[in-house]
Amino acid sequence: MPIILAVNGITETYPVKPVTSRHAQDHDAHESPASDRWVSAAQQAYRQQTDHDQHVKPALLARDLMTSPVHTLTSDKTLYDAWDVMAQKGFHHIPITSVHDILVGMVSDRDLLSHVPHLMIDSSRAQGAHRKLAEIMSTRVISATPSTDIREIANIMLNEHIHAVPILDNNRRLVGILSSRDLVRGIATHGPLELWT
Repeated sequence: MPIILAVNGITETYPVKPVTSRHAQDHDAHESPASDRWVSAAQQAYRQQTDHDQHVKPALLARDLMTSPVHTLTSDKTLYDAWDVMAQKGFHHIPITSVHDILVGMVSDRDLLSHVPHLMIDSSRAQGAHRKLAEIMSTRVISATPSTDIREIANIMLNEHIHAVPILDNNRRLVGILSSRDLVRGIATHGPLELWT
């Protein structure tokens, strides 16, 4: 399924390079017999581990790892409102929606602190209480669908230097969010991922 880029409500399919195995990428560059032995030994060890963990289902799609339901704020809320939610819930990213519940942007804790550096101090909260999220949110939002391969999402996160991707259904409604923390939790708890495809 596609990765989708939306800028100010205009959507397009994000250009995604096909996900290939590391072995296929490195095989042509390293043709020596010694490196082939190491690759073969690593693959065999990986297969042995997966044979022991057959009861654990590999996480392959966004729906397997995403956090749902998603806490959102509307674009007319203030920077202080966003900071308060992040502090109480331990979030680093909040999707911003319109009054019609359509995703219009994203705000991170870094966005908030870059606009109001002293937001954590009570004396600066007045400044954060007057600015609206619509003024600072990122309107360029890369999203995915629940059936998007997590490797595609991880590649996009690395290439775009983002740490969270909203997950939208076929009607473009927000159904989840996948953060770098979710990916790490998936690796730790969902068993072996298909690393040697």
